[in-house]
Amino acid sequence: MRVLLVEDDRRLTASLQRGLGESGMAVDAFHEPGDGIAAALSVPYGVIVLDVLLPGIDGFELCRQMRRQHVSSPILMLTARDAVDDRVSGLEAGADDYMVKPFALRELIARIRALARRHLPDREAVLRAGGLVLDTAAHILSVNGQRVELTAKEFAILEFFMHNPGRLLSRSQIIEHVWDYDFGGGDNLIEVYMGRLRRKLTATGSADPFVTVRGAGYRLEATG
Repeated sequence: MRVLLVEDDRRLTASLQRGLGESGMAVDAFHEPGDGIAAALSVPYGVIVLDVLLPGIDGFELCRQMRRQHVSSPILMLTARDAVDDRVSGLEAGADDYMVKPFALRELIARIRALARRHLPDREAVLRAGGLVLDTAAHILSVNGQRVELTAKEFAILEFFMHNPGRLLSRSQIIEHVWDYDFGGGDNLIEVYMGRLRRKLTATGSADPFVTVRGAGYRLEATG
């Protein structure tokens, strides 16, 4: 999942980028509201995380501007203030959730994942496709009952496919969803990761669940 973070505390930003990245999320981080809204208008983020206390305009106004410009991604507000009026202001501005600093990284990750599932027909944390069972909360994959170890990026790619079973996903869509702005590997890196995934899944004795459509992308068609 790709996440947009707008936070002016550089130390906290670095900490969150590291922590969210280790959980398999790609994080685009900005310190200025203008950069944040420009990013939100150019990328369909899974979730947007906004600090309330930002330079120039506060997070409430930034949230309002995003909603006025039809940014539909779920928005989570971060603030050091725990007043009821502040929480109400954030929700009325168009935010979907609110967290008060200091907070546990595990809870932030859980809330981001929960927000990302809100638009899905099935909001379960456990995704299934044929013999594939992906527990997005515990970060565990099993194939026909056998546990398979994945890297964070491999897990993120498979999760994207399992949220879109049977749908053709292009290399650019995979890059846009799984990597942040620092990606520089090109289409060949996607082929490398898809090859690794296929080898790990078929090593369990299962059939390859992916179909390659030459020049177009890949489709997950796990049936058993």
